[in-house]
Amino acid sequence: MHGHSGFTLLEMMIVVALLAIAAMLAAPAFGELLRDTRRAATINTLAHALHGARTAAATSGRTIRLCGTRDERSCSGEFSWGPVLLQRPAGDGDDPALIRLVPLPAGSGAPSVHANRAWIEIAPLAPAATTATLTVCDVRGAAAARALIISRSGRSRISARSASGTPLSCP
Repeated sequence: MHGHSGFTLLEMMIVVALLAIAAMLAAPAFGELLRDTRRAATINTLAHALHGARTAAATSGRTIRLCGTRDERSCSGEFSWGPVLLQRPAGDGDDPALIRLVPLPAGSGAPSVHANRAWIEIAPLAPAATTATLTVCDVRGAAAARALIISRSGRSRISARSASGTPLSCP
């Protein structure tokens, strides 16, 4: 007689139960990882949009404005930026070559962006940018917030504190 190879129903149920327990233990860590990844994607999008505005100002010789927009044609004038960033010439300029839309990461759990200014202007000659702080917040609040701090020269840095060294706050 040949022995039967395979697993019994009881053995399979034990393995499934162990996998379920392992998944329950790992789920919070994956949630944190997902929130960290979304926050990093938003910060990277902001940094790339700022770099694109600096490049457009330098190559066109015109002052470029970066802001949040709701209608994709004009700056919203709000300190809460999103869901799309607008890059356009400051003032009355409507040069289509200098207008660019940059969507921020969206969807359930996407971080929000709050600025201390309604827009940032970058002039073609350095140092000639609006100093600003863009704070990225998610459901974890101020403890997990990160700031993109823009200097007078238009360069940016990422920080867990404000430009003055105080803790960040989320609305």
